[in-house]
Amino acid sequence: MPRATNSPASRKRHKKVLKYAKGYFGNKSRLFRYAKDAVQHAWQHAYIARRKKKADFRGLWIVRLNAACRENGISYSRFIEGLKAANIQMDRKVLSDLAIRDEVAFAAVVNQVKDALKAKAAA
Repeated sequence: MPRATNSPASRKRHKKVLKYAKGYFGNKSRLFRYAKDAVQHAWQHAYIARRKKKADFRGLWIVRLNAACRENGISYSRFIEGLKAANIQMDRKVLSDLAIRDEVAFAAVVNQVKDALKAKAAA
């Protein structure tokens, strides 16, 4: 009895992997054996990068806030301490966007933070 290989399913699976491997260099874009490894490797990196992206953006917001805070005469760490003291519940993403787009509003937030720090120091 001949061996059944289920050719249509295999061909479909191979075509799907080769479609994902389009644009890869050399055999990785043409031969299933090498394309399969390259695609799996790429998916691993994509999975990791989706999680790393969140940390990267948080770092970007912190750098932007630090620069904006220093222009207003306060360090980033004192600014965050003052936000908690002033009970301002805005996250770093919103504050960073505010610092870039509306400098006057950000300066007002910084002034509130400075007042809260003075009140905290006096107490």
